[in-house]
Amino acid sequence: MSTLGPVISSGAELIATTLKNQGVEVLFGIVGIPVVEVAEACVAAGIRFIGFRNEQSAAYAASIYGYLSGRPGVCLSVGGPGVVHALAGLLNSKINCWPIVLLSGSCDTDQVDKGAFQELDQVEVCRPYCKYAARPASLEQVPFVIEKAFRTALYGRPGAAYVDLPADFIQYPIRNKQVLDSIQVSKIPSAPKSMASPSDLNEAVALLKNAKKKEILQLVEKTGSPFLPTPMGKGVLPDSHPLCVSAARSKALKEADVVLLIGARLNWILHFGHSPRWNPIVRFIQIDIAPEEIGNNRNDTLPLLGDIQLVVSQLTQSIDKLNNISSGYVSGLISKVKTNAEKIRQSGLKGSDEAVLNYQTAFTTIKNILPEKDIVYVSEGANTMDIGRSFFDVSEPRQRLDAGTGATMGVGMGYAIGAQCYYPTKRVVSIVGDSAFGFSAMELETAIRSQLPLLIIVINNNGIYHGLDDDEYEASRINGTLPTTSLSPETRYDMISEACGGKGWLVKNRVQLGNALKDALAAKDQTCVINVMIAPGGRTKLDFAWMQNEKNAKL
Repeated sequence: MSTLGPVISSGAELIATTLKNQGVEVLFGIVGIPVVEVAEACVAAGIRFIGFRNEQSAAYAASIYGYLSGRPGVCLSVGGPGVVHALAGLLNSKINCWPIVLLSGSCDTDQVDKGAFQELDQVEVCRPYCKYAARPASLEQVPFVIEKAFRTALYGRPGAAYVDLPADFIQYPIRNKQVLDSIQVSKIPSAPKSMASPSDLNEAVALLKNAKKKEILQLVEKTGSPFLPTPMGKGVLPDSHPLCVSAARSKALKEADVVLLIGARLNWILHFGHSPRWNPIVRFIQIDIAPEEIGNNRNDTLPLLGDIQLVVSQLTQSIDKLNNISSGYVSGLISKVKTNAEKIRQSGLKGSDEAVLNYQTAFTTIKNILPEKDIVYVSEGANTMDIGRSFFDVSEPRQRLDAGTGATMGVGMGYAIGAQCYYPTKRVVSIVGDSAFGFSAMELETAIRSQLPLLIIVINNNGIYHGLDDDEYEASRINGTLPTTSLSPETRYDMISEACGGKGWLVKNRVQLGNALKDALAAKDQTCVINVMIAPGGRTKLDFAWMQNEKNAKL
């Protein structure tokens, strides 16, 4: 415990000092009445402020910063509409279980229910998306409420917290120094960790030992078992590991008889754990820190409740190499991986250097030029994200960020900015679809103003999912048959970057893409946008693997 320390003369300085004492290094947000003073006080206290153009992106940046750092990311907004916009980041954090604290200004305490400027019951608005939402009862209570918000956001299953900051608290001059000096503030320690019960652990070991086929993540090296990372789990073990079966995902799910879930949830990403995508006789062993997650969608899962690192350590110490694992199962998966990987490789080599690009040829060109190390990928957009996942290997955890459990579009620029703030020595490469990029394109100005060397690669097919070429677009627009998925052909996203002070390239074939990418990588201190035109796709029927259910799955 420690007192607040330096001389504090206002509520804004009290808030800033409290954040500094919690270890906050970066604050994301948009200023306005009444939080300008808070942002200025934070800057004076040595906290970096990244000023955004929209609260959604600011909250997304704070959420990804919380995920990457393991400490709550912090977002600052004005009240009313500012809070409503920032709800997107709170919901995203709740769904993905990432720690974030939103601080928002509100009307003076004596103006509540009078129709004050941007008045809104913000605590109740935020409560459904938060683990904790509160409005301090007095200025002296502000440090306690902020500390509790940080602790609640981080401890147990991480999530969102909200703190309401009345304008009069922010602007109050502090007169009672004795009361202030008595306030005790300390940085919350790391979250306490728990281990699985011995009986559940023994049962899990027995189940694994009797399995002939299985998928295991952290125990791969000791057990010799194949593993399958979920999309943002890529890199926990290198994608290049010989037992990584991402390229044979469907076969692995269909044939596994025992599966160890390490922090993964049986939601839509894993087809809820049900057949026909999964083996009808599959058994799940589930490691999770949240009791309420155990058995969700499958009430026959074997629970190993506790911190992932500790429980995995328990398993590793309790289990020997699984000599009874079916060699045919493993070799069949490895063979399928090689076959599918070769198909992917060949798909990226089709066409001449001057031919119109598609997803595969564009991704292959990008992959061949990007460095293998010190790259953090942001991936967003339906086809761009789904197809790209097969092309870009990740060798370390938390080096690939995508739309996540909420399948949230519009996170790309916020994630890229948040990631670059956390990884100042790595190059953040955001590979996004044109529709997804449009949600937050003006955050290019934020990145350029903040001197962040982002590399944004827009995969532009003139539409949402699929677009039209110039002639078909114009004909459809004239006769009133323009698809709702259409966007304007060849929109110059690269010129937005140039207009804001960054660099931009428009490319239409392999040679142009390769040259632009090399130039962008050389521009290590500038924000760059490469606008990659690919074949529009036309009126193609939409079909994604996750849409397949028990009735219509293609087996």
